Amino acid sequence: MYKLGAGSLREIQGVHQDQVKVVHRAIEITGQDFTVHDGLRTRDGQVRMVASGASKTMNSRHITGHAVDLVPYLNGKLRWEWPLIYPIAEAMRTAGKELGIPQRWGGCWDLILTDTKDPVEQLVAEYVERKKAQLIAKGKKPVVFIDGPHFELPEAFYP
Repeated sequence: MYKLGAGSLREIQGVHQDQVKVVHRAIEITGQDFTVHDGLRTRDGQVRMVASGASKTMNSRHITGHAVDLVPYLNGKLRWEWPLIYPIAEAMRTAGKELGIPQRWGGCWDLILTDTKDPVEQLVAEYVERKKAQLIAKGKKPVVFIDGPHFELPEAFYP
């Protein structure tokens, strides 16, 4: 069983208590260690994230304390690899369901993760196909932004 380290505990300071509860439960049940890479962000911090291409919006739930980025930790290093991200998504879905706290995931932005049952790998693949089709239908370049480490309290439930 894993636990959150000092850096992760610092990153979740100021994050909504319900999201903190889900993260704490997820680290207990996950098969993949992770760190909280980002929690609460300042507006200036978000400007930097958008400028670097790491985020696509200034309307980030990180600014309001409703989001966290959970990055896999393996052999002493942070890793942004999908096979390592999927178990974290499963743990966040399970933790959210156990606690009755809905989760939206950057791997499939248009769904509530805790309302789904399909494998997370399938959710990502299907989301990418849906978005590509929508973009092509609008005559746009079919480039889809997905953010596997990102988890948030959905605005519909947590304005």
